[in-house]
Amino acid sequence: MFQEILQKLGLSLNESRVYEALLSLGESNVNKISIKSKVHRRNVYDSLNKLIEKGLVSETFIKGEKFFKINNPNRLQEIIKEKETALETVLPSMNKIYKSLEPEAEAYFFKGIEGFKNYLQLILEQKQTVYFIGAKAFWLDPRLQHYLRHFNKQRKKLGINFVHLFDYEVKEQKLEILKVVGKPYKFLPKKYSSATAVDIFGDYVIMFVGVKPGELYEEPLQFVLKSKLLADGYRKFFQFMWDSCSE
Repeated sequence: MFQEILQKLGLSLNESRVYEALLSLGESNVNKISIKSKVHRRNVYDSLNKLIEKGLVSETFIKGEKFFKINNPNRLQEIIKEKETALETVLPSMNKIYKSLEPEAEAYFFKGIEGFKNYLQLILEQKQTVYFIGAKAFWLDPRLQHYLRHFNKQRKKLGINFVHLFDYEVKEQKLEILKVVGKPYKFLPKKYSSATAVDIFGDYVIMFVGVKPGELYEEPLQFVLKSKLLADGYRKFFQFMWDSCSE
């Protein structure tokens, strides 16, 4: 039930299985943990030692036998905060080096769901209005829901606005996206629908391949073009389309 989340928090597969087994068993010995977690006894010992080091599990002796139990799960949140604090101490220096080497114009691509998250991070970094052409409501894709809650919180905190030109099919199939993204938005005429989309923000133009109303394809692909001149030109294209579309 919790293995996927625990692994995203940095626990190994065996550590996640052992932790979840202890969560349901309560105070237990290695034999019971091994059976419940379906992890070999030898590997259970290794995982328990690592969980103890992280402050997630504690051990005790009862009548000469060693037992284990999880500590308060809030410790997981403390671990995240500790990592964030450690990162914050070095991030300014890392960003300074990154920006000193960053080219004024470049082209590359993102692939897959993790690539899509990189695209969302670019939006937060640019801190400017995002213009969407041929938007498909693919933010409703179930694989993005955990990440998007964090993203939307940050986006609103930074005051980043969205202006959407949706494909016509969104009006017929995925109207719920309108509550998610908010106004302003318009819809392109039906004859101009396509399987692609374009987003413009800051110095970036992002072109999407493999999108359909309400979801991304299994391996979505985003072409990333960084150029202030190009982005300014696409914003003018967007304004023409916006002015030509009805509400």
